[in-house]
Amino acid sequence: MALLGFLILVGLIVIAQGWILGRPALSRLDYRRDFSKYVCREGERIEMVETISNRKRLPVPWLRLESMLPSALSFTRSSDTSVSEGNIYQNHASLFTLPARTKITRTHRITCRERGIYPIESATMTGGDLFGMYAPSKKIDLHARMVIHPRMLGDGELPISWKTWQGELAVRRWIVEDPFLITGVREYAQSDPMNRIHWKASARTGRLQVHKSGYSADPRVMILLNVEDSETMWSVVTRKGLVERQLSLAATCAASLIGQGMPAGFAHNGESQLGEAGYRLDTDYGPVHLGRMLEAMAGFELKSRLPFHELMQLEAQREFREPIDYLIVTAHRSSKVEEAIASLEQLGHRVGVTGFSADGANVAASGIRSSGQREAASFGEEAAL
Repeated sequence: MALLGFLILVGLIVIAQGWILGRPALSRLDYRRDFSKYVCREGERIEMVETISNRKRLPVPWLRLESMLPSALSFTRSSDTSVSEGNIYQNHASLFTLPARTKITRTHRITCRERGIYPIESATMTGGDLFGMYAPSKKIDLHARMVIHPRMLGDGELPISWKTWQGELAVRRWIVEDPFLITGVREYAQSDPMNRIHWKASARTGRLQVHKSGYSADPRVMILLNVEDSETMWSVVTRKGLVERQLSLAATCAASLIGQGMPAGFAHNGESQLGEAGYRLDTDYGPVHLGRMLEAMAGFELKSRLPFHELMQLEAQREFREPIDYLIVTAHRSSKVEEAIASLEQLGHRVGVTGFSADGANVAASGIRSSGQREAASFGEEAAL
């Protein structure tokens, strides 16, 4: 009888602690997740900060946080965190105890391994009592989104064809500024007249700012990226590393052009996570527009939407007030691409070609000529006549 009474007493204690600690385990619990950056660059290191608050007088014996995160985010391993990785997603879980009236902050270090746009929709919180009698669970909506831009190439990684074309472009720009073309703001210099001061920007930054003017002849550049890694590619990219390198080159070119105060745009023949909004961005100025271009590049998918020469034909059908500059980033050349380039040049547009071939060489060295080379060849033919 004594043993039976003891067992009944133990059972009552287990049930009681379950009712006291287990059933209300998730009540008056607050959870928040923030990233140090929601827009970053491939290879960059950021932090994910979790804040958990227990506002009740009872502790939570055990609390499990679990969420599905993109595999592009590489977490630094810790003793209280387990990560099960897959090809696309990873299961990120952590288990710990939360005392009464306590707020804890947990910081996770992350390396952004692959560019892309990744939704982070929810997390699951599960708590319970000492013996697991009750284990209530709750889904927490986060509605966050990580945008990882392509990696920027260093000077030593850029192809000679890009540097040559950029030099030709710089020569055509006039040194004289156009006071009627405002492209942004910059810091005040001693030679600037007082009527150029931007008072609102000066008040916002705490330092004198003036209107930044464009150039009298300011070329507009449209960057066209070819998702096709070879002439025989059908739909899905087979050389992913090659096309990712081409995308990094396009991002580096866009950042360089915008940084020099020139308007730039971006278009490609691949699929996009952003839908039609990510297929083509017209030329414009400034860091805000550059951010939109880099986001379109982040959402770029390694699938062909239409042949590249058809994309160029669509560009030839567009109406512009004056000819623009096209920079073609491609891994291969074909007769159809050459014909499309010739069509653009016949309309007065200037066309430059850059990129890397499958063996890592500069495509310009493989027979694709930039606009400067074409003009030189044409001049030589006329001279011979």
